[in-house]
Amino acid sequence: MTAISNARGDQQTGAIAVRLARIREVAIVVLLVVIIAIVTAIEPRFLSKINIRSIFLWVPLLTVVAMGQMMVIIIRGIDVSVGSTLGFAGIVVGMIFRDNPGFNIFLGTLLGILIGAVLGAINGGLIAWVKIPPVITTLGTLSAYRGFVFIVGGGRQIDPNHIPVELIRWSQRGPFGSQLIPWVVVIALIVAMLFYLFLYFTKSGRNVYALGSNPEAARLRGIPVNSTTFMVYTITGAMAGLAGILYASRYGFVNPGETGVGFELTTIAAVVLGGTNVFGGSGSVLGTVLGCLLLGTINVALAVLGIAATWQLAVYGIVILLTVIIDAIFQHRIRRIVTGE
Repeated sequence: MTAISNARGDQQTGAIAVRLARIREVAIVVLLVVIIAIVTAIEPRFLSKINIRSIFLWVPLLTVVAMGQMMVIIIRGIDVSVGSTLGFAGIVVGMIFRDNPGFNIFLGTLLGILIGAVLGAINGGLIAWVKIPPVITTLGTLSAYRGFVFIVGGGRQIDPNHIPVELIRWSQRGPFGSQLIPWVVVIALIVAMLFYLFLYFTKSGRNVYALGSNPEAARLRGIPVNSTTFMVYTITGAMAGLAGILYASRYGFVNPGETGVGFELTTIAAVVLGGTNVFGGSGSVLGTVLGCLLLGTINVALAVLGIAATWQLAVYGIVILLTVIIDAIFQHRIRRIVTGE
């Protein structure tokens, strides 16, 4: 009876959390408009075509990885190894492109996704069945995977002349030759749409929310907790692998000491800013996309205003702290509403 009561309480809590998430999505849009207005008033060239394109090019990599990170946080986990996974997939596929000129870029992309999925599956297996806490597991693999980047790549950068021209064009041109919205943006939107369909229209997707809302009740309802956890981390790794290919397209090189470094903090900031509850159980694709767009806008705005890049990390850290505090306050009030205390 206790588990059933808890489940009902979690359903009420979830319903309220969904309404709050919708409010936050609207708030992000308003904040985005305010930031654009303020920066444009200070520096009118902010809304130039080149800066808008810079935002659009900055967002896709973040969006692709943030989709997986969102699911991880929904199930009350965390993955701080995504940056290293991105770098490893990028360096391995980059080496294949370097050593095999003319290698098919679509096969290379699938290989990058597969490499990321394998690394994510290692995380998922250790967390789901070995029962190592997510933060410990992914902190360990963050260092291990980054080490593999240097070992496999010999510490050498994949130079621009080794990246296929067709792959680089994904960041230069889009449908119908559009320069403003290149293919990497289209790919990110397709990924976001697929995650939306998966989370809201499949049993496995609904299991993700159920697991995050109440792991004990989910287990009693027959939801495969371990398999769901394993799946989520595997998908997250796959998305980081895809981002490794998009990184090569966007920047035209893969550097073992730079590619993906610190990316985990950025994705976490985007996800929690987008309304995903840091305590698990709720989060939305739209909110995450808006969070990525907001961070992308802030990133370009700082550059346009001439603010040092070092401030970007401070901004991300402040965003995470403020969002966690807000979530804690919301959760406390939600519990009071549900319990009537």
